[in-house]
Amino acid sequence: MCSNVNWNKIESILLDLDGTLLDLNFDLHFWLEYIPKVYSEKHNISFQDAKKIIVSRIESQEGKLTWYCLDFWEENLELDIMKLKKDISYLIQVHKHVLDFLNAAKKNKKQIFLVTNAHRKGIDLKMEASGLQSYFDKIISSHDFGSPKQDQKFWIELVNTIDFDKDRSIFFDDSLDVLEAASKFKIKNIVAINKPSTKLDKKNIPGFINIENFSEVMTFNSITN
Repeated sequence: MCSNVNWNKIESILLDLDGTLLDLNFDLHFWLEYIPKVYSEKHNISFQDAKKIIVSRIESQEGKLTWYCLDFWEENLELDIMKLKKDISYLIQVHKHVLDFLNAAKKNKKQIFLVTNAHRKGIDLKMEASGLQSYFDKIISSHDFGSPKQDQKFWIELVNTIDFDKDRSIFFDDSLDVLEAASKFKIKNIVAINKPSTKLDKKNIPGFINIENFSEVMTFNSITN
């Protein structure tokens, strides 16, 4: 168990989805490889030109709720985003040690909340592919509140919705701006996932406890005593 976390004082576990529980490789491949390929074929342009267009449009929405909104991208790119996601859904993979962690947390009667910027349509697909849904007491999407996790409004809405104790909660995420927002909201225990994709090297996230995977924050002896 991570030495910085006293699990006897933790009641609620708040978990990000993409990059934290699930391998971010699916999303990176989808947006940076598969969508440009489909877009290039549709518009009869080169893959590199298509990728430049897609990346430019994605970057223009970074940090906004639209960045995560599948309906927005379906309209913006004029593509059937959900069909395309299903085409490569075999790439949706649960990170190593996640199931061990979730099972141990449930055994110890911790509240487990999925707290994600992902769009509900994407969440449904990933829950079906991963089989994770039954582990959560509640699944919260930032689209429910109209604000991404980067905004304090999200956190205010969240605490009003699930009524968690900020001093007795722990939050896991892989995005610096989201981790900073959680810190600003005074969540006491915050952990950064520094290897969100198995295809990328781990990268230290400054200012937070860093872990590569959930084996670093649990041992069965620690969490079950």
